[in-house]
Amino acid sequence: MSSLSRPPVAIVAAMHEELGALLALMPDEQRVRVAGRDFWVGHLHGRPVVAVLSRIGKVAAAITATVLLERFGVRAIVFTGVAGGLAPGVNVGDVVVATQMLQHDLDASPIFPKYEVPLMGLSRFAADAAIGDALAAVARETLRDPVALVGQEAVDEFGLRSPKVHRGLLVSGDRFVSTTAESEALQRALPDALAVEMEGAPVAQVCHDYGVPFAAMRTISDRADDAAHGDFSRFVAAVASRYSLALVDAWLASLPAEIS
Repeated sequence: MSSLSRPPVAIVAAMHEELGALLALMPDEQRVRVAGRDFWVGHLHGRPVVAVLSRIGKVAAAITATVLLERFGVRAIVFTGVAGGLAPGVNVGDVVVATQMLQHDLDASPIFPKYEVPLMGLSRFAADAAIGDALAAVARETLRDPVALVGQEAVDEFGLRSPKVHRGLLVSGDRFVSTTAESEALQRALPDALAVEMEGAPVAQVCHDYGVPFAAMRTISDRADDAAHGDFSRFVAAVASRYSLALVDAWLASLPAEIS
């Protein structure tokens, strides 16, 4: 356990740029190295937090989540990063706040139904509704003025005219979905999936096993199609990292003092 007086909230970032921006706001962060990972223990808005880079892929993210729960005793995990849009109308610059998570590449059929986690009887893991509602609310308010958030140059470059906030299913898998054929196949198989990424569902599963709230908030960086090979690094630096920082900061600042 950490030495923080109250159980901390974990903020898990998927990209180095996002984590660096978050650490710049923490006045007292201290590094604790566990399982080859740097966990940054400190405060934001006076609230105890642990910030960490998830690493890429399902196993890496699950290990990170387990260490957060076992070593640091976090009371909730909030995951922020980027994703590829799947559903119609989920566009670059939008934000998806998960209501459920599913592993789209998990298939133990015919022994178990496709997508179902063996021996659990579940394929979808619910995100925490209260945290999700609060994140969606601050996202809607923050995205009202994208120029103030990321600057005119980024708005023009990525077409961020009217970014929207979506709630629904996020799906995870151990591959970067970057062809139109793959994207369309996922849409046919999981028509209610809003976006696809590589880490959230296993973290949700770990949190389910431990009985700890989980939430995920993803910025749409591409449409998971043949055009997904655009300037990804530029988007993360210019847009996604600023989104994540602003939304996490606003959410923590909005928490009532008695539950922080």
